[in-house]
Amino acid sequence: MQKNYFIIGGVITLLLIGLFIFSSRTNRQNSSPNPLTPAASFNHSHGIAVDKADASKVYIATHEGLFLLKNDRDLFRIGKVRDDLMGFSPHPTDADTFFSSGHPARGGNLGFQKTTDGGVSWERVSAGLGGPVDFHAMAVSAANPSMVYGFFGGTLQRSADEGKSWEYTKGTIAPFSLSTHPQKTEIVYAATENGVMVSTDRGDTWSSFSPEIEGGQVSVFALSPDEPRYALAFAEKLGGLGKSTDTGAQWQKVAEDFGGETILYISFSKTEPSIVYALTDRNSVYKSSSRGDTWAQVR
Repeated sequence: MQKNYFIIGGVITLLLIGLFIFSSRTNRQNSSPNPLTPAASFNHSHGIAVDKADASKVYIATHEGLFLLKNDRDLFRIGKVRDDLMGFSPHPTDADTFFSSGHPARGGNLGFQKTTDGGVSWERVSAGLGGPVDFHAMAVSAANPSMVYGFFGGTLQRSADEGKSWEYTKGTIAPFSLSTHPQKTEIVYAATENGVMVSTDRGDTWSSFSPEIEGGQVSVFALSPDEPRYALAFAEKLGGLGKSTDTGAQWQKVAEDFGGETILYISFSKTEPSIVYALTDRNSVYKSSSRGDTWAQVR
């Protein structure tokens, strides 16, 4: 009889342990990172980035937080942050790390901030110079993530320690957007009202990158991560999106009018460089599987 009690007691103990383990796992799942909430749409977008490890995942920064587009079909809101994420820039190698500036939902400026959990939570790295800053144009170097550029208050700032400390550059530039060379830390590009400007000394001096698109507005400029001679630019002189295969010496207009919309952001896939995404001024998302030659609207 006593033996049966021991057996029953042991069974009950095992059941309790199993229930505890199941409950713990369930709680961990419910509180797991990267919570995604299905979303119908997004508005007032400020940036786009293809996931560094998975080309089927595209991140879209907006006036009301970060969204994820999966498989060109399913849209999710990431986390509960509703801040205005201006200057949205991805880390060049870490798929879970992004940087941004902008405005908190409660008002004011965010300074320079980062997330290391895919956009679920954000923390301020620094206020920047003259801040808290609101970098509308910002870029993290694709060759060296310690180098960061941000435009605020009519001047360009740079940081060489991942945004912890900043200094003003010597050069004068007024960029619509900033981008960097995929292999050379000292090179930064600015899309401006007078074409694309390039600096080879981290923003201290500037010169025209390409005479062929000089003298007209360029809203965005981007280099392919695996072939820096290949570039895309949405330029007034080209009448829309153009491509160059010779470091900007010559340009060819891409046969797509994007519904008359203006492309503001471009992101190449790092794992599949033939895949490129573009985000327009009206929040439309286009995809190219031919490195920018042909495009299809996916949202």
